[in-house]
Amino acid sequence: MSNNIRLRFAPSPTGPLHIGGLRTALYNYLISKNLGGDFIIRIEDTDSNRFNKNAEKHIMESLEWCGIFPDESPTIGGPFGPYRQSERKDFYSKMIDDLIDKGDAYYAFDQTNELDELRKASEKSGEIFIYNWENRMNFKNSLTLSKDESKSYIDKGDYVIRYKTYDEKQGSEITVSDEIRGNIKINLKLLDDKIIFKKDGMPTYHLANVVDDHDMKISHVVRGEEWLPSLPLHYLLYKSFNWEPPKFAHLPLILKPSGKGKLSKRDGEKYGIPVYPISWKEPGIEFKGFKEIGFESTALVNFISLIGWNPGDEKEVFSLDELINQFSIERIIKGGAKYDYDKALWFNQEHIKKISTDKISVRALNESDITKEINVKKIDDLISLAKDRVNFQMEILNECKKIICYDKKEIRSNSKEIKLTENILGIIEDFIKKLEQIDNITPNKLKEIYFDMLKNNDVKIGQGMKSLRVLLTGKTSGPDLFTLTEILGKDKIVIRLKKSMNIIND
Repeated sequence: MSNNIRLRFAPSPTGPLHIGGLRTALYNYLISKNLGGDFIIRIEDTDSNRFNKNAEKHIMESLEWCGIFPDESPTIGGPFGPYRQSERKDFYSKMIDDLIDKGDAYYAFDQTNELDELRKASEKSGEIFIYNWENRMNFKNSLTLSKDESKSYIDKGDYVIRYKTYDEKQGSEITVSDEIRGNIKINLKLLDDKIIFKKDGMPTYHLANVVDDHDMKISHVVRGEEWLPSLPLHYLLYKSFNWEPPKFAHLPLILKPSGKGKLSKRDGEKYGIPVYPISWKEPGIEFKGFKEIGFESTALVNFISLIGWNPGDEKEVFSLDELINQFSIERIIKGGAKYDYDKALWFNQEHIKKISTDKISVRALNESDITKEINVKKIDDLISLAKDRVNFQMEILNECKKIICYDKKEIRSNSKEIKLTENILGIIEDFIKKLEQIDNITPNKLKEIYFDMLKNNDVKIGQGMKSLRVLLTGKTSGPDLFTLTEILGKDKIVIRLKKSMNIIND
């Protein structure tokens, strides 16, 4: 442990890791590493009814693919384990007893159906039902029943435990500091007495995460904005135990592509965009993740790092190491940030440009139709050209083929479309002759020769370039034409242009 800086990502294995959860994990990881500390993964599996056996696997594999590796976790262990809440039951029972002994918590024996009826009655009268300091003495709990009556319910296990959020013996207002939002004032009279221990013998998230964060010496609790309403209770629990609270920071929401409302998995279906790092299967349907679509993991990390954080300058493209060096809580924004899939594609294009061509070259050498068209030594140059024109790495080889493709049908159709003139065809004939006379020719020299010929014959550069491109490739658009000529080589250019002239004149 370094500098006593310890941050954690504590997901519940009830479903797949959404990119909102991935961003929370990433921010915790970046902050911990920037400050020279440790990053911990803890699985919060206290909700047995919603537990999904495949969810934890999805969470861990998603983080691994993104390069977010913990220093401590259920898999690798650590000095503060266990790292699954279901294995920490004894830790919570002791703390519950402590809260009850202090009078900060109490047993509640109300039946769920009884409380549901009261909620319905409140709704009909236009009110919001709340179980708190104003009416807790009207309910069936250890504050209103005798010791014997309470013991009878407790012995049957027919109870929950509620935290006494406020009573008239204490002040009604507290101020809690948030690293992103500043000081937050809270009126305790408006809060309900939350359940902190359930009938199944497990704590709720509220108690368990506070106890675990303390026991695991967590220095910063960085989590989503949706947990802000729980902040007062968590702060009060720290005070009840006489523990120093960690630093709290609540991240802004990731918004739908429309910019209105929180991004959900349903938005993935609605907008046809990925919302999970890796694929997730449910009965009858599979949701493709960023990985399966073809994204670089580095691009996804870069993309989500900037949904809620501003580096303070114009730089946008970052490696993970660069993010670690620059990231800080101070530059996390307060307001929600929109999920922009087009921007995600842009980041992927930028990260593809940074990929070494070595491995792709090896694959390309096995593509006989590529090596037939160009010199093997030019494969890297061709791949570099292709990398600038694709969204995904898996498209590079096809783009290479597309760039060097020579299609007679396209030449016939596109030469008619651009209306090749006798003047242009004459220039091309002279250009071929000029090429045959020169041995060593660079793209710049080739460009100079051709542009001079266009100028001397009063042909606009745009028209001349499009004509040359069609005769050389069959296409009306593509990458820089003179870079392509260097890749093809003089002999291939001459052969292609002569063939094209024969096609045109046929």
